[in-house]
Amino acid sequence: MVKLNRIYTRTGDGGEAGLVDGSRVSKAGARLTAIGEVDEVNCAVGLALAELSPEHRLASSLLRIQNELFDLGADLATPGEIEGALRILPEQVTRLESEIDALNEKLAPLTSFILPSGSRAVAALHLARATTRRAERAAVALAEGEAVGEAVLAYLNRLSDHLFVAARVVAAEGSGDVLWVPGATRT
Repeated sequence: MVKLNRIYTRTGDGGEAGLVDGSRVSKAGARLTAIGEVDEVNCAVGLALAELSPEHRLASSLLRIQNELFDLGADLATPGEIEGALRILPEQVTRLESEIDALNEKLAPLTSFILPSGSRAVAALHLARATTRRAERAAVALAEGEAVGEAVLAYLNRLSDHLFVAARVVAAEGSGDVLWVPGATRT
């Protein structure tokens, strides 16, 4: 369990942050960029969750995903092999896939791309999805030059799919997907 007695430490005032292994890295570097993007994903998922009732069928999985995103941040903050390090596991990716399949099973097949709108909850889920794609790009950029946990990239890739399907589920409970109509406003 993490215990934080003081919120500010002043150790980052020079533009560096500490990693799990004790090393210090630039806050502008690829590793901290990826960690920050994952933090934004967590906030976006929290916003989407706030738009749903606590009893909604997606609420518990979104809350679990928020916790896993903290784990993923810890994974990214651990650049080397440390015994007992908190890592995202392939089984967590598999669970996302199972949830995607179960949610998607009852949805009508797509006939067009969909617009990220329709309700606040749908738009929030799409924002979380788009934010996840940005975090994935940051993690890929990091992985091109440094070690990244083996399941991190797959988890982020699958999470964006999960959030897309979740948005479609919420849309289906309302007025349905808002479809893109190519060239609809051209004269």
